[in-house]
Amino acid sequence: MTIPPGGAQPQSSPDSSRDVPMTAPGPAGSPTAGAAPSAASGPGPAENLWTAAVRRNPEHARGYAERWRRIEASGQDIYGEARLIDAMAPRGARILDAGCGSGRLGGHLARAGHRVVGVDLDAHLIDVAREDHPAARWEVGNLAELDLRDAEGQREQFDLALSAGNVLTFLAGSERRPALARLAEHLADDGRLVVGFGLDRGYEMADFEADVAAAGLRLAQRFSTWDLRPADEQFLVAILERA
Repeated sequence: MTIPPGGAQPQSSPDSSRDVPMTAPGPAGSPTAGAAPSAASGPGPAENLWTAAVRRNPEHARGYAERWRRIEASGQDIYGEARLIDAMAPRGARILDAGCGSGRLGGHLARAGHRVVGVDLDAHLIDVAREDHPAARWEVGNLAELDLRDAEGQREQFDLALSAGNVLTFLAGSERRPALARLAEHLADDGRLVVGFGLDRGYEMADFEADVAAAGLRLAQRFSTWDLRPADEQFLVAILERA
């Protein structure tokens, strides 16, 4: 896999596919969501692609995490998405890394001084994130059922939420809308959700826009890269706000 040099990656980061094929048979699931919630299934995979890949190869998550450790240790610039979020955030912002994997982006944002919570379905990847990026908080969780609470039992609110690496395209069709709705509920009143995914990965723009509206969000801005080049039909970087 070729790693683009330097700066924000032109379309997506090197982990954008998470090395998972785009089709998988079986029951519903996702890289950041477990069993599908009881909702009408929309367009998209019947099963989440990460869960299917791990079922086929139990060492898949371990190999993924080790590959990213090697890439990070090599000194390559893999933080383009995180730099965009850092530029959008006030100092010391509350940031949610939704589908955080092994913590590449959330860890970078935590080192920049933000208060980061990362959530991913894969327990092994969360263990790696906790070991490699201890400045952030990492939780195993299902985005379609996300319900983070503080010590007083109040739902946690974030200034910014990030879902990079094509996370939304891995969700089963029945999980996409619930996941967006749960993320919307975790945004502060003026909070924003930034998502990025390839438009050739089975999530049509029209379906995404319908899911965004149904989740109580609105598409505020649309770009084609993490360094904010004009929108195209290949890759989407969307900035969403509460409607």
